[in-house]
Amino acid sequence: MFTGLVAGVGRVTDSRAEGPGRRLTIASGLVADAVLGESICVGGCCLSVVAHEGDQAAFQLGPETLSRTTLGRLAPGSRVNLERSLRLADRLGGHLVTGHVDATGRLLSRAVDGDWVTCRFAAPAAVAAQLAAKGSVAVDGVSLTVVEAAADSFTVALIPHTLAETTLGDLAVGDPVNIETDLICKYVARLLAAGVPVEGRP
Repeated sequence: MFTGLVAGVGRVTDSRAEGPGRRLTIASGLVADAVLGESICVGGCCLSVVAHEGDQAAFQLGPETLSRTTLGRLAPGSRVNLERSLRLADRLGGHLVTGHVDATGRLLSRAVDGDWVTCRFAAPAAVAAQLAAKGSVAVDGVSLTVVEAAADSFTVALIPHTLAETTLGDLAVGDPVNIETDLICKYVARLLAAGVPVEGRP
């Protein structure tokens, strides 16, 4: 479990085919004390450390991960957002993020207002339906507040700190992103779809 508060940006040093998936190696001081098997959120996707040496950690990407995320597009030199897993005693500064990417979207537009940027992202209709204005969404692992939610897109406002300290400041129109909707919304949607009675609701 994560919070969507990116702790640092790592750089891909190697990406190669391995079996039906890929092996991704990332360098960052954030992983210097990582341990084998530890879960780290990489670009919004929860991955397990399978090898570790110095400030580099390796991860294996299975076919499911490659089909549902943008991680298969990463090449040496690519920058990725990183977050270590949440401890139960930690402050929850963002929102509950599982690192289980729902779908990929893409940047439709960037509206610059001084040091601030408002971004509109395209999202599959089923994913967009789980978003609400003032609700939470994770984009490439960054916890953000939804400004406007439409049938197939949503907007977020990026403050200067987010632009400087995450990869979202690097995005250009058309670039793909990983999207994870709010965990609580998923359970509510599932209960309603199953017809389970909800207290106070006929």
